[in-house]
Amino acid sequence: MKKGLLILAIAFVGLLTACGTGSTGSSEAGKDSVNIGYFPNLDHAAGIVGKEKGFFDDELGEVEATYIDFPNGNDFIEALDAGTLDIGYVGPGPAINYYLRGGDVVILSAAANGATLIVARDGSGIEELADFDGKSFCTPGNGCTHNVQLEAMLKELGLESNRVGGTVEHQPRVAPANMVVMFEQGQIDATAAPEPWGTYLVEELGAKVVTEWNDVFLGERLASVVLVSTKEFVENNPDIVDAVLKGHIQSVEYAQNNEEDTLQTINDALYNLTQQRLPDSVLTNAWQRMAVTTETHADALQAWADASYDLQFIKDDPNLDGFVDTSRLDALLNK
Repeated sequence: MKKGLLILAIAFVGLLTACGTGSTGSSEAGKDSVNIGYFPNLDHAAGIVGKEKGFFDDELGEVEATYIDFPNGNDFIEALDAGTLDIGYVGPGPAINYYLRGGDVVILSAAANGATLIVARDGSGIEELADFDGKSFCTPGNGCTHNVQLEAMLKELGLESNRVGGTVEHQPRVAPANMVVMFEQGQIDATAAPEPWGTYLVEELGAKVVTEWNDVFLGERLASVVLVSTKEFVENNPDIVDAVLKGHIQSVEYAQNNEEDTLQTINDALYNLTQQRLPDSVLTNAWQRMAVTTETHADALQAWADASYDLQFIKDDPNLDGFVDTSRLDALLNK
């Protein structure tokens, strides 16, 4: 591995294996602080831009915001469940799984759609999805958004992961930065990766694109990132939630209209965390594989949940009634 790439990967491994910490959250009325979560991924642009440009802080006024970065959705949900996180950005998969287990979580808005890229390591022997038989792949989490998207497509071809006795080996909970190391060292054959990591593997390590983002299961309609909170927090802290939503709207609109500065802002933020930058070409090309938006397609989320059930990630037939509530967002957008 090039020295720069190795340093970048190691830096991100260090970042992603240790979540940031903040003050313990609560759902008490009159709360004067809020813990906001996000991932250091490109499709979390709304969260990163909102933090770095001060959109959240400006809207929150005297309410102090603490920003917490997470390595994966499982850790995010654990923090939400423990009350150490109040609101934030996560993939829909972990949020849906938590909701179906009886967890208190509600989607307030989408943040990005798309942004899943399926790539194979150079020399893996994988040219198309049918070649996954006997091969291995990794994803950021077991049953995460990207995991279900890939396994749903494999099942259509008669292939299953070793999780259910199939011939395709799945290694879960692999942080995106670790994927770089595993590809370089030949430890894994393929991945369903969030952006910009899929494009990074293509641009920097010569990985092959097996399925483009808009051809992945549910493609452009499935949210890759959603803004969530708990119903309890929303009910007890409506002003804080509205302030975060206002900052979120500003962030999305800024990202949609200021691509160059948005990518620079994200790269600067990653540099502040890791002392390394992603190549400009990676960010630029990855940006074309996603859509930053507040538009939430509830039908796509239900289709994803149905697929997760068919793949045996969840035990009960999923009912997502009440899971999506964009009424507060809609009210703000229509003002």
